[in-house]
Order: sequence, then C-alpha cells, then structure tokens
Amino acid sequence: MKIGLNRINDAVHFEATGSSHVKVHIDGSPEIGGQGLGVRPMELVLMALGSCSSLDLLSILKKQRQEVLDFSVGVDGERTDQVPAVFSKIHMTIKLSGDLDELKVTKAAELAVKKYCSVYDMLVAAGVEITYEVKIN
Repeated sequence: MKIGLNRINDAVHFEATGSSHVKVHIDGSPEIGGQGLGVRPMELVLMALGSCSSLDLLSILKKQRQEVLDFSVGVDGERTDQVPAVFSKIHMTIKLSGDLDELKVTKAAELAVKKYCSVYDMLVAAGVEITYEVKIN
C-alpha cells in the first residue's frame, strides 16, 4: 500500500492520492497556517476507523441478507492534553434502518468493529479506549 502527498499552497494544504487515484485534501489547524481547505490529519484517523468498521459491517449484513436502507456513523474522539495529542478515547455511534434483525446487526457490529477492522486493532494496540453503540430505527 502506498500514497502520495503533495503540498498545494505555501501554507499547510496538501493533496493525498492513494492507489485508486482519488484525491483527499488535508489541511492543518489555523494555529499552524491551515486555511480550512481540507480535513485535518487526526480527523482522518477517526474517518478511517468509522469507514473501516462500516465497510466490514455492511459486507457482513449483506451476506446475512439484511436489508439496510439507511446507514450512518458518528465518531467522537477525545485527545490528551500533552504533545503529541493522541486519542485516549473514541466512541462510535452506528445508525441503521431497514428490514433488520436486531440480533444479527448486533453480532455483525461486534465482528466488524472488534475482529475485522484493522484500524480498530492499531488504535487499541496503541492504548486507545474504543467503544461503540448501534441504533436501529
């Protein structure tokens, strides 16, 4: 796996490209010259956790023939006050609606987050406390 990162302006705005050639804009905080032109790096970490878990969860539910009509995930992270300001706690709220069996969704979420998500494993290994909840509408 490999990415490319190019500086876009004379401040801290970057454009990252992965193997699929999709571009992601990244920017720093205003304190270091960021201009709100992209996602901040630590937000990308939360996005990686949410999307990694979501890809696995939706794949499991599809195999179980669960009909997901709507799906969203909110991820909240708490960071330490020291430098580097790493995450100490992260909480995910997974919201689904559709023709869903609550037991299947609960078990699938457990597998997706705690067994199959590589980002989860990396963060937990670094000492981050990660919790999640599932809400079915």
